[in-house]
Amino acid sequence: MQSCKTAATPLPAGYMPEPVSLDTVIDPELRSRYQMVIGSLLYLMLGTRPDIAFAVTKLAQFAARPSEEHFSKALYICRYLRGTSKYCLTYDGKSDQGLIACTDSDWASDGLKRRSQTGYFLKLAGGAISWTSRAQKTIALSSTEAEYMALSDCSRQVVWMHTLLGELGYTLKPIPICGDNQGSIFFASNPVTEKWSKHIDIRFHYIREVIERKLAEVFFIDGDKNPADLLTKNLGSVKFLLFRPEYGLHFSN
Repeated sequence: MQSCKTAATPLPAGYMPEPVSLDTVIDPELRSRYQMVIGSLLYLMLGTRPDIAFAVTKLAQFAARPSEEHFSKALYICRYLRGTSKYCLTYDGKSDQGLIACTDSDWASDGLKRRSQTGYFLKLAGGAISWTSRAQKTIALSSTEAEYMALSDCSRQVVWMHTLLGELGYTLKPIPICGDNQGSIFFASNPVTEKWSKHIDIRFHYIREVIERKLAEVFFIDGDKNPADLLTKNLGSVKFLLFRPEYGLHFSN
C-alpha cells in the first residue's frame, strides 16, 4: 500500500463495524489475512500510535469472523498510517510538564451488547506514555456511571505510575485526572452511597481510595476540549486533528 491514497482519519467519522451473520461461512484465507493485518496494527498501536487505538481495538473484536467490509476498513487504517508515517511521539523535558491523565467514555456505544467504551491516557513532558481504549466489562445504566467506571480504570494506572516513579526515586504530588462529566467527578470525590450507585461493582469505587490517599485529583474539562474523546469514538477530521497533537504526535523531519 505504499502508493495508496491516504486518509485523514483512521476510520470514517461515525463508522461502527457490524458482526457477520452466523449463517455466513467465513473464508479461511480472508480470516488469515485479516488477522495478519490486525496483528500488525495492534503492534503499532501499543508501541507508538495512540491515535489508532480506538479503530484497531474495535476491528480486533471481529478477528474470528471478519467480512470483506471489515478487511477494507483495516486497510483504511493502513491508508491513514501511510499519510502519517512521519509522525512520532515527542517529549520535551524542558517544558516542565508533569504527569497528567485524561479520561472519557462513550455510553452504550456497542450496538449489540450495549456496553460503553472507556478511553484514557497519561502524558508526561507533553507526550503520551500510556493509553487505553476498550469496551467496559459491564453495562452502565447512565452516562455518569460509564464515566465513573472510566475514571476508576484510569486511577489504577495512575497508582501504578506512582509506584514505578517512586521506585526510581521520584516523589509525586497528586496526579490530575481530567474528565468531562460533573456527576462522575462529584461521585468519585464524595464517598456517599446513592440509590442509583448501589449496583456498581465494588472495584469501581477504588478511585475514592485513590483520591483519599492523595494519589490523584479529579478535574472537570469541557467535553469539546477533552482529548480522550479520540479514544472512545470515530471522530470527524476537524476534532481528530485538534486532539492528535495533545498526545505528543507531531510531524518529524
